[in-house]
Amino acid sequence: MSSETAFTPDALSARAFRDALGCFATGITVVTIDSAEGPMGFVANSFSSLSMDPPLVLWSPARASRRFRFFADAPHYVIHVLAEDQTDWIARFGRDGGGFSGLDVPRNSEGVPLIPGALARFDCAQHGTHDGGDHLIIVGRVLRAAMQEGAPLVFSRGRYGQFLPAA
Repeated sequence: MSSETAFTPDALSARAFRDALGCFATGITVVTIDSAEGPMGFVANSFSSLSMDPPLVLWSPARASRRFRFFADAPHYVIHVLAEDQTDWIARFGRDGGGFSGLDVPRNSEGVPLIPGALARFDCAQHGTHDGGDHLIIVGRVLRAAMQEGAPLVFSRGRYGQFLPAA
């Protein structure tokens, strides 16, 4: 049996803090926008529901991202929850991926590109933003949502995987 490691989060324990946060399994999303520089996508696992009435969700892009300003200022965006077989979208929309290059994708009524086959999709209008330290908390009002059968792509401790129901 392993023993617990306790620490106070600070600059010296940044790796331990990140590892502790990694114990919380999350899903993976790709957030898309249309911008003056064309369509863009952003891989994020910082997605969460916030309110049922009104329907609000949130996500948090890193301020250090090269695309941060585009997403922080976007009036509309779409959050796509990835299915277990959609790991290829992570590389495409990661730091040095090809993004929408070479893709012919549909768009919603606000002109935001849609990723086909996502497990769930939330078409949002920016509702507000809040300081989140080295991230920005972006709250979106859900205008439309869609979902399909399937299993989510899961992220925990730096690895992607699949959800297996408990027996």
